[in-house]
Amino acid sequence: MLAKTVAARVGKVAPASSLLLVCDIQEIFRTRIYEMPSVIHASNTLVQAAKTLQIPTVVTTQYAARFGPTVPELEFGPDVKTYDKTRFSMLTDDVRAELDATKPTSIILCGIEAHVCVLQTCLDLLEQGYDVHVPVDAVSSSTSLLRSTALTRLQQSGVYLTSVESIVFQLVRDSKHPDFRTISSLIKQHGAIPSGFHQDF
Repeated sequence: MLAKTVAARVGKVAPASSLLLVCDIQEIFRTRIYEMPSVIHASNTLVQAAKTLQIPTVVTTQYAARFGPTVPELEFGPDVKTYDKTRFSMLTDDVRAELDATKPTSIILCGIEAHVCVLQTCLDLLEQGYDVHVPVDAVSSSTSLLRSTALTRLQQSGVYLTSVESIVFQLVRDSKHPDFRTISSLIKQHGAIPSGFHQDF
């Protein structure tokens, strides 16, 4: 029991107990979000890693009838479901049902906007007892200030701030992992396009 408590406190992740949430990365926001190309690139790295490691992935859109679909650069597998929403938090009834079905203990979350939908989703998840991990290179807002303020707020509430490369290698853990070569190649592709973000929080 003590070991389980310590593991939860330090924020370890494993594919079998994780789920990836992709929040509202939609066409209309392409020109409205600070460093949106970096968010798309980093989020797709997470999506491909989740696909390789068989981590369930759930996607939301915010009022798609007005704001459009998820950007096509995110290459989801055929089993990934997208749920539309009007509320800011991703924890709609549909998403809660996905969580109940897959029973993760750790949630990895990417998307936009950091100070609204990402923040409110994280707070709801924390309230439900999940460990929440946010790769800072895969989230943003309309301005750098809003993004940095949101990341500080998330950290204050107990979210684990990380990076795409760090969380992916944390999931793999060992160079002897059967998918290591695939993941290593994916991370090399990820690093080939430098992130536009700098530590500003």
